[in-house]
Amino acid sequence: MDQPIKVGTCIPGRNFLSWVPVLKDKGFECFSINFHMTLGDIRLHDFFPKVNEILDGTGIEISSLGFYNNPLQNEDAVRQLHECIDLAESFHTKTVSTFAGAMEGEPVEAALPQFKKVFGELTRHAEDKGVRLAIENCPMSGTWKKTTCNIGFNPRAWDMMFDAVDTPALGLEWEPAHQMYQLIDPIANLQKYVGKIVHVHGKDASINWNLIKEEGVTGQKPFVFSRFPGLGDTDWRKIFEILQQAGYEGCLSIEGYHDPLFMGEKEMTGQMHALRYLKWCRGGDFIPNPWNQ
Repeated sequence: MDQPIKVGTCIPGRNFLSWVPVLKDKGFECFSINFHMTLGDIRLHDFFPKVNEILDGTGIEISSLGFYNNPLQNEDAVRQLHECIDLAESFHTKTVSTFAGAMEGEPVEAALPQFKKVFGELTRHAEDKGVRLAIENCPMSGTWKKTTCNIGFNPRAWDMMFDAVDTPALGLEWEPAHQMYQLIDPIANLQKYVGKIVHVHGKDASINWNLIKEEGVTGQKPFVFSRFPGLGDTDWRKIFEILQQAGYEGCLSIEGYHDPLFMGEKEMTGQMHALRYLKWCRGGDFIPNPWNQ
């Protein structure tokens, strides 16, 4: 039976245990646990039993265990990613999300030998555990010629990555906003790479085309800014259509904390608007046919 693509939200790992007891009754169908650069003082072996206890009986799943870092230049990050792969099953997820890493300050090509070595080992481990690694398509303010901590932001780089490490265990954690910041058409991009999508982030963007026409993309004012789904430029109905036609079985997790008009005290207002909107875009909730009962 085909069920709707689940819609949830991303929760910072450090806040998960305090936030989710309140959020679990808001209509979210999945949660993505996100750690940025460090796990802090959290030990995953102690963490997952508490996560499972909070979610027990709710029907809410963990869509991904995210640990975003630079594994190409940080051996401790590699060790912790291996730990995430080992413990993914304990969190009842099959997805570990991360960055592809980079040789910081160097072009994309400079990272490929190290990427092949590090992610070759990570994906072999993931295959053994039945886990898929999802590379977020985030530039982290880097460029092709001068990367920061993630070469996995551009479609040409994806092709190079998948050529270097050719395995179904390696895929993408995709969102339209990161493509829009590069003036890439997210719909055409998703249509081409949907077979590589492991996890989807629900973050949109608004592009000021008039400003681009007047001042370009390197002027004083930003030409694009992040939005909650339903408030930006993306056709999310089309996104769901593409994902559904491709048989996508993952979740869509709203990534908040970026919309400048719904930050701070308006964060949950934006989150709930995005949740309702995305459920509408997917076609609502599943209702069994009465004649099949």
